[in-house]
Amino acid sequence: MDRVNKKIIIERIFDAPREAVWNAWTDPTEVKKWWGPKDFWSPSAKIDFKVGGKYIYAMHGPKGTEYDRDLWSAGIYREIVPKKKIVVSDYFSDSQGNKTSPTDHGLSPDFPTEMNVEVTFNEIGKEKTKLSIVYTPESESQYEAMIKTGMEEGWGTSLDKLANLLKSGEVSN
Repeated sequence: MDRVNKKIIIERIFDAPREAVWNAWTDPTEVKKWWGPKDFWSPSAKIDFKVGGKYIYAMHGPKGTEYDRDLWSAGIYREIVPKKKIVVSDYFSDSQGNKTSPTDHGLSPDFPTEMNVEVTFNEIGKEKTKLSIVYTPESESQYEAMIKTGMEEGWGTSLDKLANLLKSGEVSN
């Protein structure tokens, strides 16, 4: 498979200390408050936060839409540098965290069955943190399939929810 130079990079600067952003990302109680795009909510977030551990998240879409159901994703933590970086796999799953096919969710056969995600937390001031989420598709067709899902917009609205949560001061440092 050809390696692609394109990456999907989602970045956001939060008016919050790095530790608060880290906690909002790694504490399942906090994740449930912001996970999922606009008008979605998270009924479940399980995190076994260690290298080799697994996360299993659910998001539920707006009532009466095609997404009015629990949509599951999971992944395995590959690398954790406390308060600085997380490298994790990411894939569609069932409620137990078992991998399911993206085509089962109406996505293109070109959509990757598993993605590698690097999340970094960079302090850019006492009360500011730059969060970067980087997906590295393995081919041009995977890149195009990922872009077509609207994942950048979905992440954007999820991160809006995270920004509001951080602004509220509810997340502990």
